[in-house]
Amino acid sequence: MKSHWIKILSAALVSMSASTNAFSADETKLQAISDAAIKPIMEKYGIPGIAVGISVDGKDHVFNYGVESKDTGKPIKSSTLFELGSISKTFTGTLASYAEVNGQLSLTDKVSKYLPSMKSKPFGEVQLMNLGTHTAGGFPLQVPDDVKTDKQLINYLQGWKPSYEMGTHRTYANPSIGMLGYVTAKAMHEDFTALMQGKLFPGLGLKNTYITVPKSRAADYAQGYKRSGEPARLTPAILSSEAYGVKSTASDMIRFVDANMGLAKVDGKLAQSISKTHTGYFNVGDMTQDFIWEQYAYPTAQDVLLKGNSNAMLDTIPVSALTPPMSPHEDAWINKTGSTNGFGAYIAFIPKKHLGIVILANKNYPNEDRVLAAYQILTALDAAD
Repeated sequence: MKSHWIKILSAALVSMSASTNAFSADETKLQAISDAAIKPIMEKYGIPGIAVGISVDGKDHVFNYGVESKDTGKPIKSSTLFELGSISKTFTGTLASYAEVNGQLSLTDKVSKYLPSMKSKPFGEVQLMNLGTHTAGGFPLQVPDDVKTDKQLINYLQGWKPSYEMGTHRTYANPSIGMLGYVTAKAMHEDFTALMQGKLFPGLGLKNTYITVPKSRAADYAQGYKRSGEPARLTPAILSSEAYGVKSTASDMIRFVDANMGLAKVDGKLAQSISKTHTGYFNVGDMTQDFIWEQYAYPTAQDVLLKGNSNAMLDTIPVSALTPPMSPHEDAWINKTGSTNGFGAYIAFIPKKHLGIVILANKNYPNEDRVLAAYQILTALDAAD
């Protein structure tokens, strides 16, 4: 399959201009690159619909494929909403960083500063930075099934005991980032969903991004599908809003990519907050763990990205702390995957090259195929520069 895609991409590249900027003027050539990578995936996995956003030198392009629902046959369009899964975590990290820039918290603060009930408890000693880097000491991937209320959540955390010393192991976990959002909302003295929908999303210029999809937009909410083909949509649960609950469009998400590359106009404090989320805190093999985001030195080998976004990264992995933390820099491939039962998403950008991509699908399919498609598209564009 890889060789087949490469042949198609090579053919498309023959007709391209020698300048990346040519894509800003020639949508047809850019779509040929996208088509060559996306259409084989849709056929391979029976994906009903995909929306792709591509940023080239700050100019955004969106290409839509397939349908929102197999039942209705409505085509994917600019207003189609997709579940982002764990890409939602990047917004949670941005909100926490924004609170720090505003002086409402510090990432070196301990949880107990904002949750007094955690004083003298192991969870109370965890720093917010460690929550945002999955290095708190070991959480399960999901909140336990029997934890369904805030009171049960607090009881669970009061009894939590770390499996590792803080900052020594990465254990990818929804409770870790979920509690970062929970604590950030406490520090900002507002409801988390209200902060996101009333402050952060508007501040980023995102007009079609929600945690709670309003009734007026219900018709734009794509139907998701499990790998088995069964219909599926996100069921809200404790900490789901903070960890994996955002829904958005490809147009909004590629603007978010632009904001992360410093190419979209946002408030100065918010721009500073976004940049701070690209700080590197831990080495995890070839990957550097930023504040939620994951980055790799660029140029990046395809196999390195595939490994770094594989299911193996859900295991507990020893890490080495970067002391001092690595400042944000442009020579990087920065990315995040996201999945729910019925949706699969990927976002990546290369700041130095002013290239970025988001791929949103209404079916859950392997991370490796998402990464491979994005890698082929972005490296094709980079090669043409």
